[in-house]
Amino acid sequence: MSVHGKTRRVTTRTLHDMKFHGEKISMLTAYDYSMAKIIDQAGIDVILVGDSASNVMAGHETTLPITLDQMIYHASSVVRGVQRCLVVVDLPFGTYQGNSKEALTSAIRIMKESGGHAVKLEGGREIIESVDRILSAGIPVMGHLGLTPQSIYKFGTYVVRAREDEEAQRLREDAKLLEESGCFAIVLEKIPADLATEVAASVSIPCIGIGAGGGVDGQVLVVHDMMGITQEFSPRFLRRYLDMGDQMRAAVEQYVADVKSHDFPNESEQY
Repeated sequence: MSVHGKTRRVTTRTLHDMKFHGEKISMLTAYDYSMAKIIDQAGIDVILVGDSASNVMAGHETTLPITLDQMIYHASSVVRGVQRCLVVVDLPFGTYQGNSKEALTSAIRIMKESGGHAVKLEGGREIIESVDRILSAGIPVMGHLGLTPQSIYKFGTYVVRAREDEEAQRLREDAKLLEESGCFAIVLEKIPADLATEVAASVSIPCIGIGAGGGVDGQVLVVHDMMGITQEFSPRFLRRYLDMGDQMRAAVEQYVADVKSHDFPNESEQY
């Protein structure tokens, strides 16, 4: 996508048009400049600066510990590496639940200090006041329904959500609610494929799935998972496109061996 030699940016409007024309949306996470630059140049539509940075970058067991300042740091690093794709930033746990005023303050800080293009919030009716308040300031909001990792201690497990009729119906209603509020898209995480397909067809905004089957408008994965950098996490929905962890480990082992054996640096690698 280019206009007069310039790269045309992906916007929330672009995603809406993609859904309308039946073109699938590609989305990956990124947390740093170098990775974001590679992903953007490869033609990704959306980068999510996910609070999954808490897991893959900081080594925490859950997404809960990451702070707003840390999210802003990761997001600003990503934004500097991007020329084309839309950058969406997670509002971390504790910065929007139960207090819409704090939610707005948090979202404004992310937009001003990181240069990100939109924010993402987990939940439905229970956070709708925060969603409304952020949208009233002109900040684009992406919703997130189904498995919401920030609520891990409430659910106690990362199993598939909305298998029961009651929870499925609540999810349908929440999706409508987020659409009516003015959200530009919704992530549907780890819910039955039939339900996800139905929800995506019932709303006019894009639904991007992770473990939600192929009937949605796009897909998102954590980049460290699909690249094989993290290897202890292998749910059914994850396709590994590289075994980067193994390759990196092998490269480091070779480097160590070359240094120990006086092979590195050689004659041509010194001044």
